[in-house]
Amino acid sequence: MESLIPARLGVVLVNWRGAADTVECLEALLRSDCPLRVVVVDNASGDGSAEAIEAWASGDRPAPPVAGSLARLTDPPLPKPLALTRLTAAQSLIDDARAALTLIDSGGNLGFAGGNNVGVRHLLRDPGIDYIWLLNNDTVVEPDAAAALVARMDATPNVGMCGTVVRFYHRPDTIQALGGSSFDMRTGQSRHIGNGQPASAPIDSARVIGETAMVLGASLAVSRPFLDVVGLMEERYFLYFEEIDWAVRNDGRFRTAFADKAVVYHKEGGSIGSSGTAGTRSTTSEYYLLRSRLQFVRRHRPKLLPVHYALAVTQIARRLLRGQPKKALVMTRALLGLAY
Repeated sequence: MESLIPARLGVVLVNWRGAADTVECLEALLRSDCPLRVVVVDNASGDGSAEAIEAWASGDRPAPPVAGSLARLTDPPLPKPLALTRLTAAQSLIDDARAALTLIDSGGNLGFAGGNNVGVRHLLRDPGIDYIWLLNNDTVVEPDAAAALVARMDATPNVGMCGTVVRFYHRPDTIQALGGSSFDMRTGQSRHIGNGQPASAPIDSARVIGETAMVLGASLAVSRPFLDVVGLMEERYFLYFEEIDWAVRNDGRFRTAFADKAVVYHKEGGSIGSSGTAGTRSTTSEYYLLRSRLQFVRRHRPKLLPVHYALAVTQIARRLLRGQPKKALVMTRALLGLAY
């Protein structure tokens, strides 16, 4: 079924073995104050995720119960059934993209960028879409977040990318990031702006924008002109460094905005263990962080490659000293350009 309500904002969620998170995200997102086109891309989960999402939309499977203060964003559940269009990746390139809720089977695990790009290509088929919001599936949003995001992008001339306020899901009174992160080319390390500060603290939006090297990928909106000129996300990274790559490729042609009235709550790193806490990252996260950092430096700052190789060797040695041989092994494979 096609939505008869015009929408200027499209949203892409990438699901990989996280149907419960995705359903919770949709329960909150579909209560938004402004019209949306929502696309869920299932990255070949292989665990019945797509069928579970379809069953939720039809009303055959209830949304998982949610406890805590954020239950207000998803309780009571939305009336069912919800009209859902299910497509293959090939069909998504010819469908007219006017359905309010679409589920696309990607056909393979395409990674963060590849999965998002499937959804972006589909949404761009709707000429009414001005902005596309890449939103992690392990988030929930305030009902006015989408409208606040559109308003900020509308108010920013030549806007390209826009971030939001992102709070920790399990600590909703604490900031994970204001818009995005700063970035140090010499180390490849990023720092979330406002990380750890109380959500009640005043926000200096001008300072946030001035410090932002990249928008946090958990809640990242882009404009159609930005996509037309800069292009889609770079898929060769698979995981990590897509956001800073996008920002560097932009090279100042489009402005970065910050929607300080749009609030998103993020569970952080649920699918692959990409925790920001030192020593707690999964082996998968450690591998792709190093692999993608080296790819990024090779593409954009090749003169810094010797520095980053030396840094990688030091990091591998630290993992060994910590008694983490599996992490040291996968990082060595990344350093040598070998598969995980």
